Amino acid sequence: MRRREEMSFWEKLYILEVLKGFSLTFGTLLKNFILHVLNFLGIKTDSSASVVVQYPNERRAYPERYRGRHRLTLKPNGDIRCTACFLCATACPARCIYIEACEHDDPNIEKFPHRYEIDTLLCIYCGYCVEACPVDAIRMDTGIHPEVYQPDPRLFIEDKEVLMQRSKDLHGLSKQEIFKHHQQKIQNLEKDLI
Repeated sequence: MRRREEMSFWEKLYILEVLKGFSLTFGTLLKNFILHVLNFLGIKTDSSASVVVQYPNERRAYPERYRGRHRLTLKPNGDIRCTACFLCATACPARCIYIEACEHDDPNIEKFPHRYEIDTLLCIYCGYCVEACPVDAIRMDTGIHPEVYQPDPRLFIEDKEVLMQRSKDLHGLSKQEIFKHHQQKIQNLEKDLI
């Protein structure tokens, strides 16, 4: 698609564009207002008013390709699967993954991550880290959005132990069971805040 280099006089003044924006916004406001009034009066319409999901008691259907929370997968013996190759950190466009490699005591294993942290406030949940990992060490759970923490920004940095524990907690569960586990955790957190 080619971009026009020249704008007309009216486009340069932005008056027509501002009026178009006002008409679009006001039109949407008027449409939603009328639909809410009709629903309040009990009149059914083909169009629905705006959708409200009462989270965490109700669930919004997530697409199959949705990328949610991160977790580090484990080997059958419980060790971390990550080889500290830095491919996930290199592929990350937000630069939210920090890895510090360390030598392993076992001579058959070259290195492992001494520190592995993901700053979820910086993360854009693109899934490039999952795609880049050659050993399937990092995954993003489908159907679960990130955790809700207290206002302290340091709590949004998930370290290796948190990511490994998440994998242990969710081992062998289906998508529905994972969501129920997550939903119960959020409901308990909501009760604690009240």
